[in-house]
Amino acid sequence: MSATRKVTYSMAMSLDGYVVGPDGDFRWTTPSDEIFRHSIAEIRDVGVHLMGRRLYETMLYWETADQDPSLDADRLTWAALWKAVPKVVFSRTLSTVEGNARLASGSLAEEIAKLRVEPAAGSIAIGGATLATQAAELDLIDEYLVRVFPVLLGGGQPYFARDERRVDLELVESRTFESGALFLHHRVVR
Repeated sequence: MSATRKVTYSMAMSLDGYVVGPDGDFRWTTPSDEIFRHSIAEIRDVGVHLMGRRLYETMLYWETADQDPSLDADRLTWAALWKAVPKVVFSRTLSTVEGNARLASGSLAEEIAKLRVEPAAGSIAIGGATLATQAAELDLIDEYLVRVFPVLLGGGQPYFARDERRVDLELVESRTFESGALFLHHRVVR
């Protein structure tokens, strides 16, 4: 029997806990070269990426980014890695998706249950706060990978689910970047 694949939630967050500001802006998450290289290392461990429609539409850029002659070597590396990762998109409005993606055929819990036991390498990554909130409410997230940016937004969409449920975490890794951003990797204690 194969090992169960872990589910990770990785996003950027403001110091006051938001992934998007009250005006919908997330440009403050534009990574420095150092943080971008860290993200490249992180995506190498991803076996499949789950996302909602909004994140899928945002990330579509990377499906053809390799055609942009202005991209540096790191961005080209990211684009190649991202294109290769299988993606599962949860949407009530999309009828088709592009690239190495498919629309979810079941609920979030059903999709994760199927993916956990597949004999594939790499983690099951969840991107997008809305989808991650649903996964957290179902107690499906095993690890949180947070890039905390030194900015206070004062409101917006929170990184963490607000369901008044305690979740104990164990620190796996932390790193401070030259920009003042902080990377935190925590494992859920079960």
